[in-house]
Amino acid sequence: MMRFPALIALALLAACSADPQATNNSATVAQAPVALLPLVIQTEKDVQRFTVEVAATPQQQEAGLMFRKSLADNGGMLFPMDPPRTASFWMKNTLIPLDMLFIRTDGTIAFIGANTVPYSREPVSAGVPVAAVLELRGGRAAELGIKEGDLVQWGGCAVPTEKVKTDLNFCPTPVS
Repeated sequence: MMRFPALIALALLAACSADPQATNNSATVAQAPVALLPLVIQTEKDVQRFTVEVAATPQQQEAGLMFRKSLADNGGMLFPMDPPRTASFWMKNTLIPLDMLFIRTDGTIAFIGANTVPYSREPVSAGVPVAAVLELRGGRAAELGIKEGDLVQWGGCAVPTEKVKTDLNFCPTPVS
């Protein structure tokens, strides 16, 4: 008589468990290979250089930096917006704090969402159309003196003396 309720309880427990295939798919999407690109930010005092991953496809953009346990000081992830649009990001399934830099079509930083909170579902947005969003390790923008209004370039424009094989060049001119 006790076996039947025990089997029902076991079946219910199995039904409530996470789908291991779905978990593996999420991790696989989050770790899908993405292109690397040179990126520079011209601050008031210096030029800061990075090598960033590019989340070009909708799947890469959806996964972003989810499930990452660390991010290199000179690393990050770039989310190009083509066409430019008002972008809103959140930190669902993101384990580490990030700085989110929202970049206008003229290459200037419109807004920095600094040290965003891991796992937060609170949207972060500049509230204006942007050409891209750059995610850096949380606190990195402040460490390097990166501020709103600084100029960002990537691809061949970031390193004009080097040959960069990419069609993801962003060469804005400074606004006077």
